[in-house]
Amino acid sequence: LFCLPASMYTEIQRERPDGGNILTHPDYIDGNPDLIKPKKLLNPVKASKSHQELHRELLMNHKRGLGVESKPELQRVLEHRRRDLLIKQKKEEEEAKKLQSPFEKELLKRHQRLDQLEKEQEKQEDHAPEFIKVKENLRRTSTVTGNEKAA
Repeated sequence: LFCLPASMYTEIQRERPDGGNILTHPDYIDGNPDLIKPKKLLNPVKASKSHQELHRELLMNHKRGLGVESKPELQRVLEHRRRDLLIKQKKEEEEAKKLQSPFEKELLKRHQRLDQLEKEQEKQEDHAPEFIKVKENLRRTSTVTGNEKAA
């Protein structure tokens, strides 16, 4: 807080007949010009621009008779469009699944199986020691050069 000279402190204590209850008789009521009067601190939340704008909008909506739960028209329209778009996409996906023939389903399964096998082979090749990889490359080059000589 702030420091008071001893003489001022004793003066304030003498003026309080109730034994110094600070809550009922604060120091600044006495009108002593030597005392610094406390100022109310600003709330940083209420001082922010966004809070003030939100409060202003709430007051305007209240004056118009709109509830807190009601949304601005633009936001409602955007949410409605987004919802319609999602529903449309889901319907298209369902129709695409229904239109697939058994032949197309089998082709899709085989394609997925082949992709999975290729991934497994790549993983195995990555874990193989380097000398095995070099040996396989040598075999390939030797068979290519051997075939070229025969032709």
